[in-house]
Amino acid sequence: MIRIGIDVGGTGIQIGAVDENFHIIVQDSIPTRTDLPFSEQMRQMTDCVQKMLSPASGSGLCLDDIASVGVGVPGIADREGNVIRCTNMGWENVPFRKVFTEYLDKPLFIDNDANVAALAESVAGVSKGTSSSVFITLGTGIGSGIILNGRIWSGFHGAGGELGHTILMSGGTPCTCGNRGCTERYCSATALIHMAREAVEIHPESEILTVAGSPDKINAKVVIDAAKHGDSLAEELFRRFVSYLAQTIANVVNFLDPEVIVLGGGVSKAGNFLLDAVQKEYPHYVLFNTLPLPDIKLAVLGADAGIIGASMLS
Repeated sequence: MIRIGIDVGGTGIQIGAVDENFHIIVQDSIPTRTDLPFSEQMRQMTDCVQKMLSPASGSGLCLDDIASVGVGVPGIADREGNVIRCTNMGWENVPFRKVFTEYLDKPLFIDNDANVAALAESVAGVSKGTSSSVFITLGTGIGSGIILNGRIWSGFHGAGGELGHTILMSGGTPCTCGNRGCTERYCSATALIHMAREAVEIHPESEILTVAGSPDKINAKVVIDAAKHGDSLAEELFRRFVSYLAQTIANVVNFLDPEVIVLGGGVSKAGNFLLDAVQKEYPHYVLFNTLPLPDIKLAVLGADAGIIGASMLS
């Protein structure tokens, strides 16, 4: 038997069939269409599954091979399979399980996309073999997933693990959620880009602007690459970013004390340049820093984590 994993993203929906060893056997994708009615979105997802497993696909699989379907969404869902809120898709209190299973009658489970990525890394990725881990994805915003005793912990109401919207700076930068000073306003890719765009107005001689060409073309990679090359402004921005991230990680450690913290998302592609800096900085903010501290590791499953983790939901 196989399990289907569906990773719902803002621009595309990735769908894969996963075997018992957590390998993706076959996969496909469809563009995200927020302009369509909800029922039509569900129909397109199920059509993609059926096409992926049709004889014409050459996968050697069929619908009868499906044990269950798991879906990771950039939002929250309840135990009844309703998506309570998924801003990127425009979903508010939609009956996901009910409508989806009208098109494809298989057991269906839903969870937050960061949670399913955390689950995938804990079973088939860099934190395999641990019983507790926290996955932090550093992208446009900050996503996070908590694994306790080998299972996703998303809180009593399914809304836990929102590390990006814990307050890092009281009264700080306004956030898209309506609060001020949220963590993702300081240690996401968006935050690093914003800091750099402000800084190059004062220091236009920086390599950041030379490489990007204009402030609106600055991205996180440009800033980090300039820091690697020794550009003084980029180094200063990177140190500030690392300080915020280190404080965030220390908050997690002080509160949960997991075995491993896993960093994923676009910013994590900076590799050891980021990892070494964070590992050096974060113990300063940990209360019991004379005890062994959690390892910090880079995610290894990449884009596959969403499919693999979603398929593992039950």
